[in-house]
Amino acid sequence: MLIVLRPDATPEQQLEVEWYIGSLGLTAHPIPGTARTAIGITGNQGPLDPEAFRRMPGVAEAIAVSQPYRLVSREVRPDDTVVDVGGVAVGGVEVVVFAGSGTVEDRAQTLETARAVRDAGGAAYRSNAYVSPDRPYAGAGLGEAGLELLAEARAATGLPLVTEVSEAAALARIAEVADAIEIGARNMLNVHLLHAVAEVRKPVIIRRAVGVTLRELLLAAEHVVSRGNPHVLLCERGIRTFETVVDSFDINAIPTLKRLSHLPVLADPSRGIGVHHGVAALARAAVAAGADGLLVHVHPRPLHAHADAAPSLDPAQFAELMRGAGAVARAVGRELAGPA
Repeated sequence: MLIVLRPDATPEQQLEVEWYIGSLGLTAHPIPGTARTAIGITGNQGPLDPEAFRRMPGVAEAIAVSQPYRLVSREVRPDDTVVDVGGVAVGGVEVVVFAGSGTVEDRAQTLETARAVRDAGGAAYRSNAYVSPDRPYAGAGLGEAGLELLAEARAATGLPLVTEVSEAAALARIAEVADAIEIGARNMLNVHLLHAVAEVRKPVIIRRAVGVTLRELLLAAEHVVSRGNPHVLLCERGIRTFETVVDSFDINAIPTLKRLSHLPVLADPSRGIGVHHGVAALARAAVAAGADGLLVHVHPRPLHAHADAAPSLDPAQFAELMRGAGAVARAVGRELAGPA
């Protein structure tokens, strides 16, 4: 249920509503708006009586929420959420490009990639020190040593850092370095990891797994938001179909998620198509469809990349992608965000 307060409701009246919700054994989630505040309710196993709330001073309306993902739903919050990632606003007018290599390889490669991202106009650097390999004999990243290199790249370029967490044991250390934490597609349904990430209160990017529905993606986001961290971004990165030549990017997911949820929506055209020659075209399509940001794989020498070689762009190709995505953004009334 969503409790909508009157525009002239006092702080004391809001606290009274929150106290009453707590007295029922439920959790109140205040949602400030541009004109008035709403309060979401979670924890109930069945319907609540709206009349009990409607009689309370300061309450304008009590509305039943039809979706199981309550706090991330447009029903609860009609205004777009804007998430601050290291000083870069995601979810506003500007389209934010996060770019970097799939994994940290060494110091030279890390710094070279980060500088190429910055020089081409990327707004944030993304790479992984800890990875969840899809093959049993693939590397799991450099770990702590890689995290130190990412911190150095962040300091050298001034770009906010986004990196993946694959296990709760490394979360505290990652949170010390990263401006945003990414939940990879393989961990999207790991509820314990979602709850742990919610506790650190850093922005969280949740990547859609290849075999889950949009409803399941939104429920994963609800796990984080319901634990007190509203700074969540959704990422469409492709789904599993019968196609074998390229991967299958679900472009429909972008406008659909924007309609269902107030959270920012990102697109990963690199993993979405899986081959470098289609990444720029898919990036333009994602911006046209309404994506608030892009995640792009970039490597100084893609053929020698330790991970994600096939979809990785070299710096010149990435610069061309930025020009094309910028042109499409301007055509739909937006701009690409530059480095902070």
